Amino acid sequence: MAETAPPQAETLRLFFALWPDDATRDALDRAGKWLHRRWGGRRMRADTLHITLAFLGATPVDRLDAVIACADAVAVEPYELLLDLAGYWRHNRIGWLGVSEMPPQHVELVEALNARLRAAGFPVDDRPHVPHVTLLRKTGGGEVPACRAVTWPVKDFALVKSVTESAGARYEVMRRWNLRGSRTGVDGGEG
Repeated sequence: MAETAPPQAETLRLFFALWPDDATRDALDRAGKWLHRRWGGRRMRADTLHITLAFLGATPVDRLDAVIACADAVAVEPYELLLDLAGYWRHNRIGWLGVSEMPPQHVELVEALNARLRAAGFPVDDRPHVPHVTLLRKTGGGEVPACRAVTWPVKDFALVKSVTESAGARYEVMRRWNLRGSRTGVDGGEG
């Protein structure tokens, strides 16, 4: 009698991220065009621009409620990120825009989210968090130019599902959480 493999649990490829509002997304897209003129490579689509807070990867669907409960427990004050530093990582050929000064609320958000995820048994990346927006892939980089800063008012964070398609990754915001005291009014889907 042949053994049959147990059925694979359905999974979702998930991550928590800062997801930009329209004005911030437009400013980030302009920064991507500017950097592309200097370094070449493949520009990221505007609808994919974000800052990853915690990457979960393939997560069983039956753990989704636990993921949501982790985010429900996070309470951080709204803040601004000043993305004022262009950079290039040679090992993966990525051009990015990041911060020269980390707001304490950002550190608090990342640490609180990762602590909740770790306590719930989810894998957590222990490397130091480097907030950045990937603007270019497959770039040769070059001299790091001074850049025009993008101010990002952070009022919420999102749980995002990544779907791999032939044209590349497509991201779907599954749910958003307001930061404490924020009045963005988004909680449940993209809006």
